Amino acid sequence: MITISVCMIVKNEEKVLARCLDSLKGLYEELIIVDTGSVDSTKEIAARYTDKIYDYEWISDFSDARNYAFSLASMEYIYSADADEYLDEENRKLFAQVKQVLDPQIEIVQMYYGNQLANGTVYNFDKEYRPKLYKRLRQFVWEEPVHEAVRLSPVIYDSDIVITHLPEDNHAKRDFKLYENLIKKDGRLSKKLYSMYCRELYVSGDEQDFLNAESYFKHIILDTELKPDEVKMAECILAKCAHFRQDVTSFFTMCLHNTADGNGCSELCYELGTFYEEQKDYEEAMLWYFNAANETESIMNIHCGGDWALKKIADCMGVLGDKEQQQYYSMLAREWKTPAV
Repeated sequence: MITISVCMIVKNEEKVLARCLDSLKGLYEELIIVDTGSVDSTKEIAARYTDKIYDYEWISDFSDARNYAFSLASMEYIYSADADEYLDEENRKLFAQVKQVLDPQIEIVQMYYGNQLANGTVYNFDKEYRPKLYKRLRQFVWEEPVHEAVRLSPVIYDSDIVITHLPEDNHAKRDFKLYENLIKKDGRLSKKLYSMYCRELYVSGDEQDFLNAESYFKHIILDTELKPDEVKMAECILAKCAHFRQDVTSFFTMCLHNTADGNGCSELCYELGTFYEEQKDYEEAMLWYFNAANETESIMNIHCGGDWALKKIADCMGVLGDKEQQQYYSMLAREWKTPAV
């Protein structure tokens, strides 16, 4: 049986920490909690479960904090947990089974991260695999009887364990400030963070969040190294900013750029539908909502091409007096489900 260190970074998690730690009881040999500046009872709650509580001076870098937590671990494997997640009883049993039989050659165990779409996250699946359990010390192994080479890719096991993500609050405002600080510091974001910023804006951003981001996207859209989907993301952000500012010329410029190649995205079609709905041109609005739902793909927020668009079609049908079609599209919106992982 393997041994496990649970490593967590926390701040002001008094509402959810006990729920998380209770769900992990009996599944680990070591619990390490790194506090990044709590001013509530988080540390007092943590002390009921472990004496390995460490203070960390926050430098606006989650990776640095997690690396510090991992550096304190001493068991064979490290389980990375967040305070706003927990294991139900069925998945506690699955976790215990994995712990009993895990082949020591496996270096990463992936687990399903569930309940994603209920919390305004940047993800377009309600359940997806994430690496959660890591071998602390990696052994380098030579492979192949001839032309031998050291195995560089980790050995990964996809488990059936489902972790329920149930946060008390949406963290978007915190994330937007981190993105803005990184842009001020470095002038740009990594490819990964660029995509995450776009998605998080479209899922959780309000008018001010978009307008705060506008200057960055006006600059970055001129980057010739952006991939087509990355350009389309920027066009959607800038179209929405122009819509907020009631700059019709800039709004339609971005819309035309986005659809010029015949491969527009659901987010832009949905925005056009919103524009025409505001003008009380419900037939034109319905056309664009239909395009969002049926003729294009989402690249940031899957709801723009799903239940949101279908609900908007129903609303327009209602205004136009077609009650039968209104009921039909309302039903489609209610029954709409996200694609499988």
